Amino acid sequence: MEKSCLTVGGQAVIEGVMMRGAGKVATAVREPNGHIAVDLKEVQSIADRWPILKKPLLRGVVVLGESLVLGLKSLSYSAQMAGEEDEQLSDGELAGTMAVAILAALVLFVAIPTAAGKFFHQLTADPMMLNLMEGGLRLLIFLGYLAAISRMSGIYRVFQYHGAEHKTIHAYEAGGPLTVENVQTFSRLHPRCGTSFLLIVMVVSIFVFAFLGWPDLVTRIVSRVLLMPVVAGISYEFIRLAGRSDSALAHIAIQPGLWLQKLTTNPPGDEMVEVAIASLAAVLPEEERRRMGLDESGVANADNTARDEAPRQDTAAAVAAGE
Repeated sequence: MEKSCLTVGGQAVIEGVMMRGAGKVATAVREPNGHIAVDLKEVQSIADRWPILKKPLLRGVVVLGESLVLGLKSLSYSAQMAGEEDEQLSDGELAGTMAVAILAALVLFVAIPTAAGKFFHQLTADPMMLNLMEGGLRLLIFLGYLAAISRMSGIYRVFQYHGAEHKTIHAYEAGGPLTVENVQTFSRLHPRCGTSFLLIVMVVSIFVFAFLGWPDLVTRIVSRVLLMPVVAGISYEFIRLAGRSDSALAHIAIQPGLWLQKLTTNPPGDEMVEVAIASLAAVLPEEERRRMGLDESGVANADNTARDEAPRQDTAAAVAAGE
């Protein structure tokens, strides 16, 4: 079967998976009763209205910002459908949540390592070396943070859905059938993962900030915050190029990100893969689903007879109706 050419991305949510592709975003969630609820929405990137934002470096910032917004909306929906929240967050509450999350990230990964840089003066007075050591500390904090949350019991299932998302996208990109059995044969590690992107951001920031000198603390923090869009833009271009290249150099470059994904993904159960397939099928155009050998629901799997029929029928109706 010919390989798929549409670019699809995703994110794990509470008891589910969000997929984005072909101008659509779908969030599929396993409800407490076992059924799969699929929320499908049309989306238009701001870059479609302002083509200049599709240029290299700028597009990475746009993708990151839009991914944050869509990710929070999907998390809110999944929390409601999984029975953990009574209702979805309003736009104002989402904006507040995003602002708090960004502020917390800036404090943890920018302010703290930058402020701690003063202790490096005992080792050297060279500005470039001070910046490099500060960057190394930032990277260690990032790795420690991922290692810590990966051990939290509540995060384990989310990381299983993360693995299901990666496996499903791998199977789709390979052009094979989107059945549970086939999807489970693929790797849970993917070169375009957000974990890999964040690792690249950390590494790129080390080299960018190394040339900023060593001014006072406030100036250092402000300069790093202002340059984060530049760092994100460079990092996006790198991971985009590496993800599409078959060269040995690209393969070597993406390995650290793949290794790190062993912390942020876990092997998924078949029922989790079903949810990921339902989410992906919802965002594919009808002709693409047919080309992939899917039925009209996009999630039915005749070989998977051990499953109870009710969840599959409910999912099929939701996907076919575009709900």
